[in-house]
Amino acid sequence: SVALDQGELAAVVGPNGSGKTTLLRALLGSQHLEAGAVEVEGRPLDRWRPRGLARVVGVVTQREEILFPLTVRETVELGRYAHLGPLGGPRDTDLTAVAQALQRADVFSLAERRTDTLSGGEWQRVRVARALAQNPRALLLDEPTVALDIRHEMEVFELVRKLAGEGIGTLLVTHHLNLAARYAD
Repeated sequence: SVALDQGELAAVVGPNGSGKTTLLRALLGSQHLEAGAVEVEGRPLDRWRPRGLARVVGVVTQREEILFPLTVRETVELGRYAHLGPLGGPRDTDLTAVAQALQRADVFSLAERRTDTLSGGEWQRVRVARALAQNPRALLLDEPTVALDIRHEMEVFELVRKLAGEGIGTLLVTHHLNLAARYAD
């Protein structure tokens, strides 16, 4: 069983193959459940439309390939998709959310670079920024510090702790037991 409260930072740790990523997939509805149910904000997961769920839950998966090289800013703007109006153009609130996400994930200086020119760690931070641009109430992070150097790894953990302090319920999958013990509730 998993319950995540507003403002809570929960860490899931365990060896490779123990089901950490499968748990996240189940929470997102992409893994079939043999028993049990998933609820988001008290509503069964299957009663959520994808767009509505994307306004509530931000996700950073373990791996993601760059299929279409965009600029970093364009990639982070994709996090606002669920918030766009019927004509799809970004509003001032969307542009502000993107700028804040770029800043918080320490990728603002990379905003005009193409994603296919980024290092693995830079790409990982861009993916965190994209999830932050959603302004989610819950955040699911599957090993978000993979490919990061020590400095940026610590900055991601500090950022995630701060986000939880601001009321975002966060579920973090990690292999870093010491960091989980230090930052998670």
